[in-house]
Order: sequence, then C-alpha cells, then structure tokens
Amino acid sequence: MADLSQLQLITELEPVVAKELDRHLAVAKEWMPHEYVPWSEGKDFDGPLGGTAWDPEQSRMSPTARTALVVNLLTEDNLPSYHREIYNSFGADGAWGTWIGRWTAEEGRHGTAIRDYLLTTRAVDPVALERERITHMTAGFNTAHELDMLHTVAYVSFQELATRISHRNTGRYTADPLCDQLLARIAADENLHMIFYRNVVKAALEVAPDQTIKAVWDIVEGFQMPGSGIDGFARRSLAIALAGIYDLRVHHDEVLSPVLKFWDIFDIEGLSGEAEAAREKLAAFMGNLDVKAARFEEKRSAQQARLAERLS
Repeated sequence: MADLSQLQLITELEPVVAKELDRHLAVAKEWMPHEYVPWSEGKDFDGPLGGTAWDPEQSRMSPTARTALVVNLLTEDNLPSYHREIYNSFGADGAWGTWIGRWTAEEGRHGTAIRDYLLTTRAVDPVALERERITHMTAGFNTAHELDMLHTVAYVSFQELATRISHRNTGRYTADPLCDQLLARIAADENLHMIFYRNVVKAALEVAPDQTIKAVWDIVEGFQMPGSGIDGFARRSLAIALAGIYDLRVHHDEVLSPVLKFWDIFDIEGLSGEAEAAREKLAAFMGNLDVKAARFEEKRSAQQARLAERLS
C-alpha cells in the first residue's frame, strides 16, 4: 500500500481532530493563573522601583527544586516556537487550526503562572531568569525529526505526558503546598493535551499503520524534551534525575510504556516489512532502556547510601 501524502492524512483525520477538540472543550475546566499566586508575599525589587534586591536566602526552595522549576519554566517559555512547529505541521484550516489556537492559549498561561509564582515568592534570581529566557527564546526550538503531521503528533503525545509528570513531580519535590497546587493544576492541562494527541495517533494507526509506526519509532529513538536547548541542560537534567523528579525509569515506565500500550503498537497485524522492522527496533530499544534505567537506579542508590554514611 502506497504511503498517503501529508495532505491526505490531515484530511482523513480531520473528523477525528474535530471529535477530540469537542471532547477536550467539554472536559477542560476553566482556571485563572492569578488565583494560584500568593501576591501578598510580593514586594518590589531593586531597580526603578527602589525595592529590595534578590538574595538566595530569600528563597525557601532547595537548589534542586529551584533547578527543576527554572527548567520547567524555560521550557514553557518557548511556546512561540512550539506554535510555529505545530502550525507548520498541521496547517490552520478546520478543526486542526482551531485546536492549535486553543492549545496555544491554554499553554500560554503555564509560563505566566510559574513566573509570577517564582518572582512573588522570590524563589529564583529574577535577573538571571530573565537573561536565560531571552537566550533560550532567541535560540528557539526546532524539532530533530521531519516536520510533518505524523512525527509531530507522535512527539507531542510523549512530550505532553513527560511534561505533565515533570510538573507534577516538581511540585511535590518542592514541599511547598502552594507550588504543588499550581503545578498540579498545570499538569492537569498537560494531561488533557496528551490525551488529544494520543487519540489522534491512535486513529492514524488505523488509517496508515505503516507510516505511523515508522514515525513513532523515529520519535522514540531520538526523543528529547523541548527544553534540551537550555544552557546547562545536561547538568540540570542530572540533578533532576538524581532527585527522582524525572529519570530514565520515569521515562520508560510512565511515559513511553503506557502510551505504546494504549496504541497496541505490538499487536498490530499486517504491517509492511519496513514497518515491522521499525517495530522490532522499538521493542529492542524499550528493553535496552529498561536496563539503563535499572543501572541508573543502582548507581543513585549507591550514591545516596554513601552520602548517608558520611552524614551519620
């Protein structure tokens, strides 16, 4: 069976997108970012207003919690780039275009709310944060995969779930009830976005299973979080992984595995030889990732035991 063109796929899946958009609008709950920010804790900073300069002692966050929050925020900040990528992949017509607008509007409040919270509670250095925002947004975000609809919906299916878990676990890790509440609210948005994209991919597997499975393999093999372009991302990611906020085990067990299971990837029959080869590589990749996750957990446990011994 010849591959369908991107236009054919987008047209074929339009009714599914319309249905998923209606479902999303029916279940999404309105919320106001300003309601999650403790404005009464805020005070002027130094500069034109002549307030108090930021000092690390003002923050009630641990260094690792601060790192995770900044990475999460900078990731959210690059929304204009994500909008561009999705717009170029889906087009602006029909339900696809309506979804892009709604998704962008909902995502936009995440960065606003997190930044307001961080600055109001003086959790981070506002000057360093703004400089990082400028640098990160100037670089933008470009996908490593083909700029087409199938690769894009496959990527965001995993990425939205990964972002949801990162926000949720970061909120818990901060041990700050207010931050936990805010990030839980944001995570709920990310979960609904994941469901939308995940369901579109499910439909694509019925329309064009060979093409879709190959796209899924491409994404899983080269998956990187959208914040991977942040300066010092590798170092920061290691700190986040050591804290258990997001690590290889989370990526394998809570992101990749449940989505692949929902799609019944390993039970689809009648694939082409090329698609079957991609699925075999996907299965091998998941097995290897499980092994790597176990090794990391062992190293982390040993490191924690050594630290506890030194402190005892």
